[in-house]
Amino acid sequence: MASKARIGVLGAGLMGHGIAQVFALHGHEVRIYDPSAAALESVRARIAANLRDLDEDEGAAEHVAPASTIAECVGDADFVVEAALENLAVKQALFAEVERHAPAHAILASNTSVIPITSIMEGVADGARTVGTHWWNPPFLVPLVEVIGTDRTSQQTIDATMALHEAIGKTPVHVKKDVPGFVGNRLQHALWREAISLVENGICDARTVDTVIKASFGRRLAVLGPLENADLVGTDLTLAIHNTVLPAIERRPGSSPYLEGLVASGKLGMKSGEGFRTWTAEEQAELRQKVVQHLKKARKDDA
Repeated sequence: MASKARIGVLGAGLMGHGIAQVFALHGHEVRIYDPSAAALESVRARIAANLRDLDEDEGAAEHVAPASTIAECVGDADFVVEAALENLAVKQALFAEVERHAPAHAILASNTSVIPITSIMEGVADGARTVGTHWWNPPFLVPLVEVIGTDRTSQQTIDATMALHEAIGKTPVHVKKDVPGFVGNRLQHALWREAISLVENGICDARTVDTVIKASFGRRLAVLGPLENADLVGTDLTLAIHNTVLPAIERRPGSSPYLEGLVASGKLGMKSGEGFRTWTAEEQAELRQKVVQHLKKARKDDA
């Protein structure tokens, strides 16, 4: 792949415009498509606002060209990334059309966060060029990109995808088996399952769960991963702890009835003002700003 590739992005929403921004900032020419005319009309302005907020080159937004059709978006692309709704049928339909219009050499990538890439790409004739690239939100602040191959993905596609993302300042990791949730979301939601269970079983309330995580092991997670920590304390101690605690940890295969009850009763979290906790508009804004400022500081510290 050329050092400055032509990038096609499908979806101009939260993830898509952020992905386009990162590629554009590093000098790649980006075309972006979205079925929403409003999303397309505002995409450059949103990217420019992000760049301005990050004290980066606002002019990079000019490297992003809105496309009115999928054919226009991917017709001369070297790399296509889909950032559409987390819906298998929608993604499959998109790639069926992408394959009709993208050059034969183009790598086709999905930004799904949990759906197996094998399922999304099953209709693509040339499976060797298909791959998953799971970016994290917000794409311009969180460095990780999980690169997921299927049984059909070629090593050349994996290598080129890893190199492309490393060159734009991301931290790509190769996920060697295509499983639901890949690595990051499997780890994240294993924690969430136990967090919900603690509340469901009356062991503590939701605020306590979040406080415990943020004021204890959460403080060191950015520099000390769980397996590093296991080696640090010793695998023998880790085994002894597991023999005591694992039998008591939530392990049902389905979702929590407590969570199902929240959704059924319309307690949808911040969007409705109440979920595990109640949220005023001011509390929501404060938390969102705190997260962004934390990620911006971490990004600056990494530089």
